[in-house]
Amino acid sequence: MSPILVFATNNQNKVQEIKLAVGSRFQIITLTEAGIHTNIPEPFDSLHANASEKSRVIFALTGKNCFSEDTGLEVDFLHGLPGVKSARFAGEKASAQENIDLLLKKMNGAGNRNARFRTVISLRLDEAEHFFEGICEGRITETPVGTGGFGYDAVFIPNGADVTFAEMTPEEKNNFSHRKKATEKLIAFLHTHGKNKS
Repeated sequence: MSPILVFATNNQNKVQEIKLAVGSRFQIITLTEAGIHTNIPEPFDSLHANASEKSRVIFALTGKNCFSEDTGLEVDFLHGLPGVKSARFAGEKASAQENIDLLLKKMNGAGNRNARFRTVISLRLDEAEHFFEGICEGRITETPVGTGGFGYDAVFIPNGADVTFAEMTPEEKNNFSHRKKATEKLIAFLHTHGKNKS
């Protein structure tokens, strides 16, 4: 049986991406599957700090090896915004569409549309914490295109592609995915250090 890692999320889109990246090497379980129903806040102003807080709480509650991630969209024209506030760009309870609408409004007429998705993973193994980062460079479209994906996928075209993340299948998106890049570093670390117990 594959060793278990608790993934500090119940976001099924993120879980699907991680499972595609990990394959059968590890059994990824969500917070709900681990019996955790705590809503973990993300109060900090950096991806590293938020990821660390989430993994700290989950490890304290379960005592199991776990990892968490925080992801942000960094837009050059907006000096790195929305960044750590990507999910709450248009307000605490904003929908993905509301976040996209605000982003495109703020970028109206922008010549420089370069942006990147950045994922930071915090892994807790026993008492030790390790960080892994993945970045996907790309650009912001002028209008949303595509119906797949989630978040800002409909307005982000990764470098090396001519369609948005929302126009790709999950497998196609994984060829570029910031989350996959960070996860691959996580998995390589686990294999190298041999600490893949549940």
